[in-house]
Amino acid sequence: MHAEYSPERLGDQYLNYLLIEKGLSANTLDSYKGDLKRFADFLETVGIQSLCEVDSPVILKHLIGLRDSGMGPRSRARHLVTLRGFFKYLMQEKILEQNPARRLDLPKSGLKLPDVLSVQEISQLLSMPNSHKPAGIRNAAMLELMYAAGLRVSELVTVKIQDVNLDGCCVRVFGKGAKERMVPFGQPARQKIDFYVTTARPLLLCPHTSPFLFLARAGKPMTRQGFWKILKQYAQAAGIPKPITPHSLRHSFASHLLEGGADLRSVQIMLGHVDISTTQIYTHVARDHLKRMHEKYHPRG
Repeated sequence: MHAEYSPERLGDQYLNYLLIEKGLSANTLDSYKGDLKRFADFLETVGIQSLCEVDSPVILKHLIGLRDSGMGPRSRARHLVTLRGFFKYLMQEKILEQNPARRLDLPKSGLKLPDVLSVQEISQLLSMPNSHKPAGIRNAAMLELMYAAGLRVSELVTVKIQDVNLDGCCVRVFGKGAKERMVPFGQPARQKIDFYVTTARPLLLCPHTSPFLFLARAGKPMTRQGFWKILKQYAQAAGIPKPITPHSLRHSFASHLLEGGADLRSVQIMLGHVDISTTQIYTHVARDHLKRMHEKYHPRG
């Protein structure tokens, strides 16, 4: 056995790399660790002791075994993404010469998106808050910023007032693994945030102090659960039949950018994805849009 090619040893090395170099969160690292452990266990059962012996058919056999054990396509797709990243790292470190997972396709519908809202549905949703009440003014600013910047709900509720640059129309965000990024937003979000900060926020804050931009009662920061409840109420009021979660706004943000012609790399940066393969789950949205445009406008579409 070649100890230097041991799946367990190199798996631990890769996890340390993700922790130190990539700064991934504990939850994300646990997911990677579980995927690598399952793969190492599979290799042991088929008598493979060195990663030098792993080729595409071996990984495919592993994925088929996961399917037969009842693992759904989405989980299998995430598992394959983990293996791709692992072998890519081993190539970068000159440990292996090729990535046996690179040419394997993700399981169909494996990374299915939640329902993406149309531009019209987004407009309906954003028009729901009552702009004459402090809570409504706050909610309007939250919805507008979340869609304008494609934020995760955890990022939205932890935005601090000092993180927002209204003159530059951008927000500083701390994403997974405390990764920092700057995301632009447009004039509608700027106007809603400015109106909230100058009118409603002082009323929600008084007599307390808080560094957070969006506040609930008694000056406490808005919670993820609180925002989700607000969003569901507005979606119902807007008559939107699709099941909506806070992530639906983030998915809509990415999908609408790609439909409008944005390149995948730019969307990756704005979303805060470490690996562009994560962003590539949106490419089918762009393809579907182009197909509709072709059918609509091409003389033989």
